[in-house]
Amino acid sequence: MVQAWYMDESADDPRLPHRTEPARPVGLEQLRRLGVLYWKLDADKYENDPELEKIRNERNYSWTDIITICRDKLPNYEEKIKTFYEEHLHLDDEVRYILDGSGYFDVRDQDDRWIRIFMERGDLITLPAGIYHRFTLDERNYVKAMRLFVGDPVWTPYNRPADHLEARGQYLRFLAQSA
Repeated sequence: MVQAWYMDESADDPRLPHRTEPARPVGLEQLRRLGVLYWKLDADKYENDPELEKIRNERNYSWTDIITICRDKLPNYEEKIKTFYEEHLHLDDEVRYILDGSGYFDVRDQDDRWIRIFMERGDLITLPAGIYHRFTLDERNYVKAMRLFVGDPVWTPYNRPADHLEARGQYLRFLAQSA
């Protein structure tokens, strides 16, 4: 089951858990109200997994690739890590399936507070278009993930503020309806 919690305000290493004291866990229902979807799959079967295939068909995820984020495998590693951790949104859903390793997706809630979502092997997550978010590795400094897209891949991040974009407006209308 996914682990998620409200983050503290510390400026310490972003790879640390940053749990509030006292802890304020966040459940799947609260994530769903933000438009964040989550599945737990068997990462050993990702190449021939009927459950993954069903999700891909239902959600029209027609394109995939695999990215390995670690110092030895990702060109311009330091620059990319900084870019991933800048608060941004996308015009399309961001869909990641963790095949190995672990890391954190941080998303903003309806009150603009950070929620940290711990992602590890077997976790599949969809962040809706228009949600402000960021990603960082944890202290293991390694993750291998499948990226899934509807149609051709688009990786363009729009750093905050990006409230003028239609994807953000649609997301805010979604939040207002789910409140």
